[in-house]
Order: sequence, then C-alpha cells, then structure tokens
Amino acid sequence: MQQLILLCALLASFWTTCTGAGDWCYQSQFACEHPCNAPEKWDHSFKDCAGTRQSPINIVTRKTLKDERLTPIQFKNYQQIFRSNIKNNGHSVQVGIPHLSTISGGGLEGTYKAVQFHLHWGKNGGPGSEHTIDGEQYPMELHIVHMKSHYIDLTTALRDPEGIAVLGFLYEKSSSSNKKYEPIISSLRSIKSTNGNTSLPAISLAQLVPSEQNMTSYYRYKGSLTTPGCAEAVVWTVFEKPIPLSMDQLRAFSELQFHDGKQMTGNFRPVQPLNGRQVFRSGGAVILASSALLLAAIATALGLSQPN
Repeated sequence: MQQLILLCALLASFWTTCTGAGDWCYQSQFACEHPCNAPEKWDHSFKDCAGTRQSPINIVTRKTLKDERLTPIQFKNYQQIFRSNIKNNGHSVQVGIPHLSTISGGGLEGTYKAVQFHLHWGKNGGPGSEHTIDGEQYPMELHIVHMKSHYIDLTTALRDPEGIAVLGFLYEKSSSSNKKYEPIISSLRSIKSTNGNTSLPAISLAQLVPSEQNMTSYYRYKGSLTTPGCAEAVVWTVFEKPIPLSMDQLRAFSELQFHDGKQMTGNFRPVQPLNGRQVFRSGGAVILASSALLLAAIATALGLSQPN
C-alpha cells in the first residue's frame, strides 16, 4: 500500500512539473524541462481565457449570415508612410503604429484608431493562422489592432465590450516574393532573440493588405484577444482575400526565437468553441458568391456546362 501511495505521489509530482505554472506559452513551446502554461491551461492564470466569447474560431461559411450593414470599411490614412520599430516580444513580432490611421463604417460602432500590428504563423510555412475557414488553416495571419478613437490606452479600451476592433488577414503561399513585405522580412534578421528591436524601413499599412476593392468580402463576429488575458472586448473582422507570400518569406518568421530560446513556430491559439455566437458575412462576400451561382446558371442555360 505504501508503494502504491508513493507511486501516486510521484505521478502527481510529475504531472505538476510538466503542467506547472510559469509564464503562458504556445503548445509548440511546452516541454517538461521548461514547464509553462500552454493554451489549454491559460485560464489557470487568466480566468477570461475560459470565457464564452473566445477567439480565434473556425468560420463555417455555409453557417454565416448575410448582414446588409457590413458595407465596405472606410480606411483613413492607411496610405500614409510611417517609420516605426519592429520588435520580437517573445511571443510574436509587433510593430507600433505612430500616426493616426482609422477605420469606420462596415457595421462598426464609431471610429477606431490603429495601435499596432503583429502576426501568428506555423513552422517553415506550414499551417499557422489562428482563424480557420471551413477547417482550413492558412500559413500565417496578420492582426491590425485598433481601439475606439476616444480611448487613450488599450487597458481602458479593453473594459469596453466593443472597445477593440481587430482586422485579421490570412496569407497564402505564392510562387513569387511579395516585394511590399521586404522591409519587414529583411528586418527579421535583426530581431531573432526576445526583446530584439530594430528600426523598420518606411512602410504604410496599405502596402501590407489587399487593395480596398479586394476588402469588401469579410466575416464579422464578437470575440476576444487571442493571447492572455483573453479579454472579450474585440469586434473581429476576418477578410476573405488572402495575402500572397513566397515560401522563403514565410520561412523567415520561423528563424525567430521565443523568450525561452526555442524556435518561434506555431505561435497560434487553437480555435475556440463558438458557444452559440453568430458569424456574419458582408454583403460583398455574398454578392460574389451569388454572382458565381448566376454565371453557372447562365452557362447552364446556354448549354455551356460540362457533361457529367
């Protein structure tokens, strides 16, 4: 009996060691020699991470609901060139936005000003986006974080259930390099280690995202931050049109290091339960889908459809 008690104590000790406290981390970082709170344990230290409106989610397109209020978003000063620093914060790369760029319209309640952007990715160009579309995980995802324009800091904005608006953009592999991303890709070499910080060549937000005419198709839902403390204060907009990057450009992000010195890969949170939330789809997205059906119907009527 004593041996059994001792064995149970050892197993309990091992479990505590392997799942112990420590800083929060991604699943790719977890190891017994370096215990940390992986995503399924985030709520141990951050109770909001166990909330009912968590992000990211899997967007099931056939279950989305068309919302006529989701008109094209109005972007102001996205074309403006700015200089900033790019930093390895131990979990991702982040760039502060030092000038006033705003978004409004598109069903948003008021105007939101851009604060920063950061990215989430997989391993060497493998699956790594946080949001998934019909179960498909893309290689990487960009988050441009905005807060309501009258707030002066994110801490205050996070107390408002709709205080934050994040634009999410997915990436796809391309056979050629995306020249507009070279300022960021070239800067990664200087920030491999945690707290690495370097000046970023002059860029604009507009050069990082699709053209405005390619941003009329998007999904909208209410969710949370995807990192601790997981505050449920985010209006999410996830765009349909992916951004192309070459495999070499995608791989460059995997050369960075987490704060524990491990290769920075898989820095994404797994998708969270929808818990009854409705995901809406912009009118533009539905119009595009309807146009495809209309063209198919016209082709059929003209006898142009392929035989079975």
